[in-house]
Amino acid sequence: MKKKLRDFIFQELVFVADPQQFGDHDDLLEAGLDSMGIMRLIMFIENEYGVTLPDTEIEPDNVQTFAALEQWILRHQNR
Repeated sequence: MKKKLRDFIFQELVFVADPQQFGDHDDLLEAGLDSMGIMRLIMFIENEYGVTLPDTEIEPDNVQTFAALEQWILRHQNR
């Protein structure tokens, strides 16, 4: 899961000089993930992982890091 997510974010949404150095707890919002990027990311996640992420849960705590994203996805995959 993590590789596809990382590839999408770094190829489509956020530019960082060396994605390999970007850790699971580094801040995606500070790296440039904006509101349009978040919406594209949610559509990607829903299509790729077959989950529905509620609009009411779109908040920085769920999208700020890869670790947070992964936990958010897992919470909805298991429902």
